[in-house]
Amino acid sequence: MKRSTFFLLCLEGAVLSFNVAATAALVPAIAADLAVEPFIVGRIIWFYMLPYGVAALLYGPLVRAFDAKKVELICLFLFSLSNILAGVAASINMLFLARFFMGVFGASVIPLGLILISKHVKDLERGKSVGIFFGATFIASLLGLFLSGIINWRLIYLIPGYLGLGLCLFIWLYLPSFKQVGEKFRLNYLDTFKNKRVCAIFGYIFLVSVLYHGVQQWLGVYFARELGLNQFLISMLITLTSLSGVFGEIAGGKLSDKAGRVKTVNIGIALMILSVFLLLVRLPVGFLAIIMVIWGLGWTFNHAALSTMLTDLPHRYLHEAASLNSGVRFISGGIGTAISGVLMAKSFNLGFLVLGVSLVLLTLSAKKLLLVK
Repeated sequence: MKRSTFFLLCLEGAVLSFNVAATAALVPAIAADLAVEPFIVGRIIWFYMLPYGVAALLYGPLVRAFDAKKVELICLFLFSLSNILAGVAASINMLFLARFFMGVFGASVIPLGLILISKHVKDLERGKSVGIFFGATFIASLLGLFLSGIINWRLIYLIPGYLGLGLCLFIWLYLPSFKQVGEKFRLNYLDTFKNKRVCAIFGYIFLVSVLYHGVQQWLGVYFARELGLNQFLISMLITLTSLSGVFGEIAGGKLSDKAGRVKTVNIGIALMILSVFLLLVRLPVGFLAIIMVIWGLGWTFNHAALSTMLTDLPHRYLHEAASLNSGVRFISGGIGTAISGVLMAKSFNLGFLVLGVSLVLLTLSAKKLLLVK
């Protein structure tokens, strides 16, 4: 794959991810501006995640029959317009509609990126490419999260909207055609799930995503209610997970090429386990910062290695696998948040203990799941 092509894919991932992490932080500001209850505004997260998870299942199969360049161009254009619609929304219903379409069209970026990396990057260089690709998304997400605290909430949507429209021009001019001859559109999920290795990998992805989001989505509440930290410290601690994630994606991708996919997956889980059990101990803020860095590195090591593992699958499963990667992660993340919420409401110590032990059990079964043939 040419560097210019890969660079455009990374830019597209960055545009997609700019307001992903920032949106949750913007809920109070949006509620005040539109005079709507915060818990109602909070639905904008799910109005994005659910359409994203479902729509992602279509894009992998779609590029069998249609040129990936055209699919990316159309989806990026409509995703950008949806962001602009969100930025100028005069009512909460208009914002809900914009977020829905952002999810539908934004879901194309990650599956198509993984498919193109798999088909056009050499085996021993895929981990590095996957790591850099997701590293770009983490950098953009981190920038959006930082800016959400200092600029008007509407700009967090307008910026990627206008940048996306500009990127459409460069994709049209410089992204090569990826049209496949003789392929027809088909949904091949039934055949894909007949493969034991595919089922095992996505079973693992589902479980690890449930456990990760079970911890991640409740960290802010834990820091506020249990440790009494103010909003600035809470934001900075959570930002550290994204900052360390930038390095974790890139380093994890490279490590998966050199040390192997499964070993890198387990290194990531080991770091996550360490972080969760350390949260059971009431430590000063300085130590919490270190824990958040370890947590972010652990998740992204795991994420980069698993994503690279998907690019190694036989090409007849690649399109469905790339789409399932996004769909399964978003759906399981919602399930994990809901389940852990019940535990955390009773006791954060109970919640962290259960999730930590579950991560240990997942580590013990990793080789059986990920090395199935």
